[in-house]
Order: sequence, then structure tokens, then C-alpha cells
Amino acid sequence: MKIIIIANPLAGGKACGQHLAKVTADLSARDIDHHILLSRHHGHAIDLAGDLDIGAWDAIVAMGGDGTNFQVLNGLLKNRPHETLPPLGLIPAGRGNSFARDLHIRSVSDAIEAIEIGKCKPVDVCRFSQNRVYHYFVNMTGVGFVTDVAATARAFRALGAFSYVAGVFIQTIKLQFHQMQLEIDGRQWAGPNCFVECCNSRFTAGSMCMAPHARIDDGLMDIVIAGPMTRRSLLATFPKIFSGAHGQNPAIEFVQAKKALMRTSPARNLLPDGEMLGATPTEIEILPAKVRYLMGMNTDAQ
Repeated sequence: MKIIIIANPLAGGKACGQHLAKVTADLSARDIDHHILLSRHHGHAIDLAGDLDIGAWDAIVAMGGDGTNFQVLNGLLKNRPHETLPPLGLIPAGRGNSFARDLHIRSVSDAIEAIEIGKCKPVDVCRFSQNRVYHYFVNMTGVGFVTDVAATARAFRALGAFSYVAGVFIQTIKLQFHQMQLEIDGRQWAGPNCFVECCNSRFTAGSMCMAPHARIDDGLMDIVIAGPMTRRSLLATFPKIFSGAHGQNPAIEFVQAKKALMRTSPARNLLPDGEMLGATPTEIEILPAKVRYLMGMNTDAQ
């Protein structure tokens, strides 16, 4: 087996760079032929992936967080939207590593085992538009409160896992709603909105189960629609997201669909796979079984 790894050494507060020696040693011990490319700046992984000779590799692996995986995926699909790609892999070395959980991968060791075994499965990809340009994601993208929280959390990265909690409390104090026009498979929603999250997989920010019923291979997005709610209701609902029980709040609705068109007033930023990229209006659609990912054997990675 011959693999290429595109790694972001700064991911996870430079934890990714610290894991590189172990990854190299573990792969060599398993006689897995491998080559590592390091991204040097934000967006560099897109260029590295786009320049690959995909026929030379048995698997293409992103090493870092959800953002690194997002960049590698976009580098490949933007340059080869109609080609069959080799299996993709993910070595989780970022802060959240949300998508890796749906691949049954919780650690670097899980990822090395997945590469060695070579078991892969078809995975859906979501595609969204920005000024007639397409971008791709496999985890989720949101608008509104969830995106504002993520942007705020970045300023508190030193708090680690608590950075997102800090973002929630700060944005709750500043809570404002926007007007949403939402068309989902032809069905219309309109009115004040707290947030919308279009999900291909279940988790966000590492362990928050935003879409408890989402599956990465069912050909559908799970769309979470949160209408207006009081600050007290929002704070009471927030802890329930870790277990996926936030749907108990009557302001929250879950819808499965193949396509969604979102317009907001004012325009709101998008957050595909943890990357700040784009804004409303946008159209999002599912591309069933567009890629294949190497799967881990750790069935506790839920």
C-alpha cells in the first residue's frame, strides 16, 4: 500500500506536528509506503491536494482537524469533480475532530489501524454554491448563532474544549435573530431564525451531537432548524446538544432532505466543516456516495 498524507503541523495547537514522528514510525513498522506533505499556511492543503497525481496513491490522507480534511477534500473535488478518487483517510490531530467520529476513529492509533486494514465505505458529500463556484463539505455547515459561536470560540482557543462554551455564553448575551427564507426539497420556511445547520454527519465541535440521526451514507442531509427562543431557553437547551436531546425544545426542528436553498436578511456567514467560508444566499445539495473513506474499527467512536 502506498499512501500520501497531507498534514497541517499547526492543527490542534501544534499537536499534529508532535504526532508526525509517531505516525511515520507506526506506518513504517507496518511496511506501509508513505509520503508526507506539510501545509505551510491556511489554504495550502487545497493546493497540495489539487496538485496530486491521484493515480500514484492507494489512499490520500488528511492529518489535522476538520478544517484540514475540508481543504484536502476541496483540493481534490474542485480539480477532479467527475473522477473516481482513491480512498480518503483522516488522522485526527485537530481540536474538534468531529467527522472522524463517524468514521469510527477517535485517535491517531485508530487511524493507523484503519489505513493498515484498508476497509472503506462510500460517503456522501455536500456541495454548496458561492457566486457560481462550488465548495464541498462532509461534516456540516451552519448559519446564524452556531456560526457566531464558532467565530467567538476562536478568540478563546487557549481554553481548549471550553472555548466553545465561552462562545455560547458571549453570543447568548448578544443574541439577535435574522430573517430566513428556506426552501428544502420544495418545502418553504420563512420568518425569524436563530440558526440552521445542514449536516452530513452527527457531531460538531468534537462532541456536540448536532444531528443525532445523521448518517454519512444515506444520501440525505439532516437539517436542524432553530427558530427564535429566549436566552433562558437557549442556555437551557445548550447542554442537551451533547447527548443529541436538544430537539426536545419545540423551537428546534429536524428535517431530512437532498437540497436546501437559504436566503437571510441580513446576509450571514457560512461555516463549512469549521472553516469560515462564504455567506448566504447559498444552495446546498447532497452528492450521494461521492467519495470513499477508510473506516476505523473502534465502534465506541460515537
